[in-house]
Amino acid sequence: MDICVIGSGYVGLVTGSCLADSGNNVTCLDIDTEKINLLKKGEVGIYEPGLSNIVKRNFEAKRLKFTTDYKKAIESSTIIFLAVSTPPNEDGSANLEYIKNAATELSNYITNYKIIVTKSTVPVGTTLMIKDLIKSKTNHEFDVASNPEFLKEGSAVNDFMFPDRIVVGVESVKAEKILKELYEPFIRREDRLVCVDIQSSEISKYASNAMLATRISFINEIANLCEKVGANIGSVRRIMSQDQRIGRHFIFPGLGYGGSCFPKDIKALINIAMNNSINLEICTAVDSVNNLQREKFFKKIKNHFQDLTDKRFAVWGLSFKPNTDDIREAPSIDIVNNLISNGALVNAHDPVASLKFKELFSENIEFFSDNYETLDGCDALIINTEWSEYRQPDFAKIKKLLKNPVIFDGRNLYDEQKLADLGFFYSNVGFHPSNVD
Repeated sequence: MDICVIGSGYVGLVTGSCLADSGNNVTCLDIDTEKINLLKKGEVGIYEPGLSNIVKRNFEAKRLKFTTDYKKAIESSTIIFLAVSTPPNEDGSANLEYIKNAATELSNYITNYKIIVTKSTVPVGTTLMIKDLIKSKTNHEFDVASNPEFLKEGSAVNDFMFPDRIVVGVESVKAEKILKELYEPFIRREDRLVCVDIQSSEISKYASNAMLATRISFINEIANLCEKVGANIGSVRRIMSQDQRIGRHFIFPGLGYGGSCFPKDIKALINIAMNNSINLEICTAVDSVNNLQREKFFKKIKNHFQDLTDKRFAVWGLSFKPNTDDIREAPSIDIVNNLISNGALVNAHDPVASLKFKELFSENIEFFSDNYETLDGCDALIINTEWSEYRQPDFAKIKKLLKNPVIFDGRNLYDEQKLADLGFFYSNVGFHPSNVD
């Protein structure tokens, strides 16, 4: 099939390259000339395991093209995916400026039947709004559809190739048939394509992310309770996860959720509900608990040292989760900002996210390419992200390099009794701190 993907960011590039990998002719269209030129040179600009290889392979096979030319891209395509950014406004609502602009521009080049598909996460009613916008500008036949993405950063290529489900919201039999054919290579082992009305498709992404965010905030509240009453959140979590109705996913205590989806989608869902005179009390609480979780963690550091002036802290992990360089809404931003605001100095390490973090912080922070080098002479180690290389470190080396044997672990990577036996003060989430005798 001939496909155009408008927007060559995270979602658009993964979508375009994976569809090209199944044999389609895909044109990735973006108004950012610099980004398109870099993609033509094989520079993806996004850290996502497997993405660079799949882009390079399909570009060299001429199944994947990159352009800024709307006319050429739209006229040569039957299916057009809208995968542009929908960032949050100040009130939490989704900013639809980019998707409206894209729809307006593409409508100028509809010369035969097209399917315009919203891939971006958009509020209920957006796809039909786009339909009305395009209909006002062309007399040619077209359909609209909603096809939300359910990609996890760090495993997006695998998620696209082997999806849990593919959701398609349509209002015409013709569009449904074509989109089913498009996705058939990805559901051969099991039919996981769900066809619904457009409104249900649009809200399904928000609802799914809100449920996952709710689980994260819930387990963090239980972890905070465990700290107060002397319970062990690890034991509680294991007991909970053995209940098949609950399961083991997204019930790991820590610093809360971050990234480009959960924070944005929770706020957008709350805003959608408010605009329809509905108060989503649970979602509002989820958002509040997530923000408080970072404050609670920082207070542990502050309470331990009292005065942070001229204290130096080693920070491991800057991205919001491992296997990505995405720092959007990352807990590390709040933690580092609070440290520096209180007069502290920071030595920071992250396998891939340091360059992006440098764009936010340039004073009172040093970046290191080796995680052990960050420790030298520091008053404590703070862990924000559960990268694999942090999971089994050399604790003797850590203790030797640190000024004080103190670790604040926001991801519960280590065994608290082991750290206590090694002479560390170890504070994590959901346990009483293990102290040096």
